[in-house]
Amino acid sequence: MVRDMKTILLTGSSRGIGAASRKALEARGATVIGHATTRVDQQTVAADFTKADAPDHLWTTALARAEGQVDVLVSNAGLFRPNPIDAPDADWLDAWEETLRINLTASARLCRLAIRHWQDRGIAGRIVHVASRAGHRGDSPSHWHYAASKGGMLALHKTIARAYASENITSFAVAPGFTDTAMAGDYLESRGGPALLADIPLGRVAEPEEVASIITYCALDAPGSMTGATLDVNGASYVR
Repeated sequence: MVRDMKTILLTGSSRGIGAASRKALEARGATVIGHATTRVDQQTVAADFTKADAPDHLWTTALARAEGQVDVLVSNAGLFRPNPIDAPDADWLDAWEETLRINLTASARLCRLAIRHWQDRGIAGRIVHVASRAGHRGDSPSHWHYAASKGGMLALHKTIARAYASENITSFAVAPGFTDTAMAGDYLESRGGPALLADIPLGRVAEPEEVASIITYCALDAPGSMTGATLDVNGASYVR
């Protein structure tokens, strides 16, 4: 472990990759402050990222629960809903703005709060951004907004890594392809189900636990020299 980074704020922790990551991090002895849109248990902070004050509320609540210090931010929360190009103009714009607000703006606001927290205390910190293969290669015609949000997250990650490494604030990104979660399952079905696996040389989608193991590595073990790296988890469906 690179240092005693034991208090972690993990967004989107109630299901899928987030739930698997919480389990993996806690198995390593980390204290994980979880997040969901609505409250699911006493260890999870409810914050609806469509609301303007939600990121600030989440951060303030997490700090209180952590007795004043959060060491790692894992930015995992995300929305994945289709937005067809022929939708009514107002509906298309609403869907675009909702996805960008949840997937990118809320993440950026939390990153800002975390970085200022570490700077004020003169301590190291790290951020793990859970992006997507879509941020590199794009997505379906109904998912412009999702691909744009994840591409923006990758640009945010690179900027943070370059800007704050000298302060021992590091940034890592994980870019999954299809993962066996309810969110990806809906997409697979909409795009032809198992036939879509032909685009994945490995022949299967990733398991949440596989992605969680990489998130855990980035949060607890990755050396500082790896800051700025993006780790792909897509079964070789996109290589670069």
